[in-house]
Amino acid sequence: MTRVGLISDTHGLLRPQAVSALRGCDFIVHGGDIGNAGILDALREMAPLTVVRGNNDRQAWADGIAETELVAFGGVRLYAIHDLSQLDIDPQRAGVRVVVSGHSHKPKIEERGGVLYINPGSAGPRRFSLPIAVAELLIDGDAVGARIVELPV
Repeated sequence: MTRVGLISDTHGLLRPQAVSALRGCDFIVHGGDIGNAGILDALREMAPLTVVRGNNDRQAWADGIAETELVAFGGVRLYAIHDLSQLDIDPQRAGVRVVVSGHSHKPKIEERGGVLYINPGSAGPRRFSLPIAVAELLIDGDAVGARIVELPV
C-alpha cells in the first residue's frame, strides 16, 4: 500500500499540524499556492515531492515549477493542477485515476466517471470559515481511497 499525502494552499505557512499529518507518507503532492521555497524544502525532507505552481506562486523561486504534473504510482496515474477550472485534459481518456487540485481552499473528495477528484483544502492561513486541512490518498494496486484530514488549530 502506498500512502500519498496531499497538501495545498500553504501560502507561506507550513503548520506543525500539517507536518504531523503528512509524516510517514511515501510521497507528497502539493497542489499549489505554496508561498515560498522553504515549504518545498521541508516537504522534500519528509518524502519525495511533486508540486504544481499556483496562481500566487509568481516569484522567481517558483519559475521552474510546472502548472501541471502527471505522476504514476504503479498503474494509478495522478494528475495535479492548482485550479480545477483550468483542467486541460480529459482525465478519463488520459487514463488518469486521480486529479489533485487546490485553489478553492474547500476540502472535497468526489468521484466522477471513474476519476477521483481531490482538493485537500488549505493547510495555510485560514480563509473565511473554511477548515484547515490536508488529505491522504491510499493506493493498493489499482484500488484508491482518500480522506480529508482536518487539522486542529
